[in-house]
Formats: sequence, C-alpha cells, structure tokens
Amino acid sequence: MIDATAVVHPDAKIGNNVTIGAFCYIGADVTIGDDTWLSSHVVIKGPTTIGKGNKFFQFCSIGEECQDKKYAGEATRLEIGDNNVFRECCTVHRGTIQDEGLTKIGSDNLFMAYTHVAHDCVVGNHVILANNASIAGHVKVDDWAILGGMTGVHQFVHIGAHAFTAGCSLVLQDVPPYVMVSGQSAAPRATNSEGLKRRNFSKEAVLAIRRAYKLLYRSGLTTAEALPQIRELAEEHPEVAIMADFVESSSRGIVR
Repeated sequence: MIDATAVVHPDAKIGNNVTIGAFCYIGADVTIGDDTWLSSHVVIKGPTTIGKGNKFFQFCSIGEECQDKKYAGEATRLEIGDNNVFRECCTVHRGTIQDEGLTKIGSDNLFMAYTHVAHDCVVGNHVILANNASIAGHVKVDDWAILGGMTGVHQFVHIGAHAFTAGCSLVLQDVPPYVMVSGQSAAPRATNSEGLKRRNFSKEAVLAIRRAYKLLYRSGLTTAEALPQIRELAEEHPEVAIMADFVESSSRGIVR
C-alpha cells in the first residue's frame, strides 16, 4: 500500500506487500524488498538496496549523501539486509570512493531513535544501537555488539562481536570481542558475561573468555606477551579464537 501523499520515483523497485506511509519520499535507484514497512515522512535515496521485512519509523533519512567534505557526488551505495528496525529520526549515509563506495548493514539489527550510521560503515547482524548512538565513517561493528545510548565511535574503529559499550561512552580505539567498555575515552571494564549467557554460551566458554580477558588486561603482560597464552586457551575453547584474531589484526590498537 502506497499512501496518496507519498512520492515514489518511477524507477524505484518496490517489492510485494510493502507499505509506504504518508509524505514518504522514495528516490531513483532504490530497491525495497518484500514486506517492508515505512511509517510517515521517511526519506530513502539511492543507490540503495533494502532487503525484506524491514521497518522504518517516521523521519528516518536513509541513503542520503554523506557528510564527508571529499564527497563530490559519486554514485556510491547503501545496502541493507532483512528484518532491521530503524526507529524515529535514524540517519544512514551512503559510502565514499575513498573506501569501497559502500555502506553495508546486515540483518536483524535495531537502530533506536536518533542513531547515526556514517559513510562506509559495515554493521553486522543482531546489532543494537541505543538512542543517539553514532558511528563515524569507516567504522565496523560485528555481530551481536550493543552500543549504549549516546555512545560515540571514532572513525575507523572496529567494535568486536558481542562487545558492549556503556551509555555516553567515547570509543577511540578498537573494542575486542566480548569486552565491555565505558568512559570518555572508553576503557575496558569486564567481559559481557550476561550477554553471552543469554546467547547460550556454555559456562566453560564464558569462563575461558574471562580468562582471556584477564590475560589481556589484568595480568600485567603486554599485548604481544598475552597473545600466545590466549592462543593456547583457544585450542581448547574455540570461542576465544576470535578475540585473539581480532587483537592480532587490529590496526588502530585496542582500548586500554
């Protein structure tokens, strides 16, 4: 159903059972998948591809040109997967040619009111950005991460899987998987044990992840010294391996 007051470009591709509410604007080179719902006053510009079953609440701005001053009107893209929820006043920008020209969002994510996803970001699956959380350009957020309300993430930062940032955190360096951070600038506080339990991690896995965290942050070892011991732990508990891989590959440096 398309409301009579909505403006839909004739080149836009609209799937089956899509609802487009009052005063929405759908631009050229936009594809919207089946069973997607747009409330009123939603703006979607292209090139943008949106999967199935997404929900966009009022005043979302999706696929707009980025705020990078180097951007000169190139036809960069935005891709969004399935079953995401974008609450009121979310903003998501397309990529830049200085990166891969693509902002990419996976599936089953929740973007609460006033959240912002900047150009060239890559967001995985089952991610939550609480109210007013913002990620700057080129940020990567892995599966199951949660960013607390008013979290700010610096450009080029990588947030690992199952990581958690407390409200009002300022994240300037990479956050390894499973790690909880808070503060300005954000510092490690503990592992996200409660979140892991809710996601059916075994007790043994949770304990192994805690041991890896202590090696990394509480043992007095340097990162280079801690990594071999974390690798040994990962041989028995594979869940730990992604933490070791993340730390070893971090180009920006991890939170301390």
